Amino acid sequence: MGSTNILAEVQKLWMKLNLRGATLTSLSLQVFLIFFAPMRKRWSNRWFTILMWSAYLVADSVAFYAFGLIAKVQIVGGTSDSKADTYGDLLAFWAPFLLLHLGGPDTITAFALEDNELWRRHLLNLLFQLGTACFVFYQSLPSNKLTVPTILVFIGGTIKYIERTRALYLASFSKLRGSLLPSIDIVPENDPSIEMMRNKTDLDDREVIKAAFVYFTTFKGILVELPFFGQMSQSFTFFNRMITAKDAFRFIEAELNFFYDVLYTKAAVVHCRTGYLFRAISIGSVVTAFALFYVLNKHGFHEYDVRITYTLLLGAVGLEFVALGRLICSDWTIALSGRLEESTFEKFLLKFKSERSPFALHILHDRWSRSIFQYNLIDSRLRRWPKWIEKFLDCMSLGELFDDLKYGRRKSYSDKLGELIFKEMKRKVLVLTDSSEFKDICAARGRWALEYSETEQDCTNLLPFVSDVDYDESLLVWHVATELCYNTDTDESTNFNIDRRNSKVLSDYMLHLMIKQPDMMSAVGGYGEIRFRYTCNEMDTFISKNLSDGSKTKITKESVSQSLLSVDSKVEPDPRSKETIKSVLTDARALARVLRDIEKEKRWKIMSKVWVELLGYAAIHCRPYNYAQQLSKGGELVTLVWLLMAQLGLYRHFRYVDPPQEHRFIGNN
Repeated sequence: MGSTNILAEVQKLWMKLNLRGATLTSLSLQVFLIFFAPMRKRWSNRWFTILMWSAYLVADSVAFYAFGLIAKVQIVGGTSDSKADTYGDLLAFWAPFLLLHLGGPDTITAFALEDNELWRRHLLNLLFQLGTACFVFYQSLPSNKLTVPTILVFIGGTIKYIERTRALYLASFSKLRGSLLPSIDIVPENDPSIEMMRNKTDLDDREVIKAAFVYFTTFKGILVELPFFGQMSQSFTFFNRMITAKDAFRFIEAELNFFYDVLYTKAAVVHCRTGYLFRAISIGSVVTAFALFYVLNKHGFHEYDVRITYTLLLGAVGLEFVALGRLICSDWTIALSGRLEESTFEKFLLKFKSERSPFALHILHDRWSRSIFQYNLIDSRLRRWPKWIEKFLDCMSLGELFDDLKYGRRKSYSDKLGELIFKEMKRKVLVLTDSSEFKDICAARGRWALEYSETEQDCTNLLPFVSDVDYDESLLVWHVATELCYNTDTDESTNFNIDRRNSKVLSDYMLHLMIKQPDMMSAVGGYGEIRFRYTCNEMDTFISKNLSDGSKTKITKESVSQSLLSVDSKVEPDPRSKETIKSVLTDARALARVLRDIEKEKRWKIMSKVWVELLGYAAIHCRPYNYAQQLSKGGELVTLVWLLMAQLGLYRHFRYVDPPQEHRFIGNN
């Protein structure tokens, strides 16, 4: 009998400790998410993504678990001492804090786009948890000493949970698409703030944010693949007047930041009059509850439970004020100010948000990771794991993970690369005069760059390598050829080295997209992954036969490139070659030889422009849904290029609309 009582007491003690631990863990996860969730749009790190995913999932699970423990204690009783009633009062007070936690921070409502489609599940959870909280509160009546503070926190928690559910609902693609459909037949009027900026050549941060918000509201239909033509003339003129590519990409980054906020945060719900009102009510409720508990006579409450309650209250107040600070200092506040002239408050915000501000870290102001993933075919063959390790990793299904760790590289985004991309996109748009040219330019994947080369070099002999092959085959051929030329052109002359580096970065980046992120290339990738494997096998065979002489001399990319170019590749054309998926090594050697016959400076200028066109072709043929997914993973250069092309009119969905004559094409005016 005595042992039974001991076990019962141990069980009650464990339940109390378990409940306290779950409640505090729930608070800790909210603190982590509110500070670190915004960084996921700037950090393209696999391990950080996994950490964020874990915290996002566990946060809800822990809160649900704590709710269940509170309800169980209220039903079966969690203590047998004289403080049972006061303990029940505290449990009823803790339950609304879990509603606050389930409402989540403003910085993350969805981890992935699929979470937005689950808004009905969150609505059901909202109703269920509200019912549980009401039941727990009812169980503590009529002698509850904390009735008023509990009701106040209950109000704040309900508002936060409703905000999250509504944010998920508004960001679901069906709702987003439906809300934008009426605007298809409406040509928006020119925004006066944009008109004022049209003749300026150096935009400050405030002007960039305001202009980006205007075009965000106009172009957000692009996310759900809606055709549009609104403000095309104004958009083109705005970008055409921009002198620097840096300003153009600043604008695109700010616009994508608004896209991210709508899809993954509470911004669309909070930044409106109703949102501001309910946020004020939520903050006021929590602060008032803290004040009432502070002045309350706590005689009869357990000391540890009081400390936990203060922790929950301070955590709730702190999270509310952090959210308020982020709300005030966000781009949305500046964009929605409605003033054409700069206010003193806006000057303060911009100075605080500036990269030069001593109060801010640089990483908090970048709107994407500003890093470009790199994957190189020759490098991946030279740095292979030993065969026994490869077999072991494949058996454990870890081959892809360790392959990314070993071969994956990143390059910092260069302003020189941005200048190249922006210049080429503007050059294309300036020749647009009718729909036929528009269709040809959007369909070009290297041909236009070769036919309209600024170097005045005859590129006729290069056209078969872009026109007579599939896109994925062309990309692989140009990748290997670029690598062969890069490794054998060792002269660091400043006359061509910038184009050489840009070509190399884009070449490795495009291969990374095709092999490591095939979803981004699904519309144009074709059999690229299969061709890549065949090419790798042929490369391995070539290296083992021609360079592996048994010595310990390290095989380098330069030696491989020299050997490949020295091999006689004159073979009879295979009549089935166009229908056969095969290695591209022979064609790549042939292309490299043709390129090497061109003077170095012209060669790399031509190659860099071809790579920009290959990048642009992939950008406008990828589904916007895939770009939206990447916004929460550090962002991608191809996403910026996609939106830039859309703003310039180089977007295939424009051809499905028949806008008024003045909105058709811009030409040189």
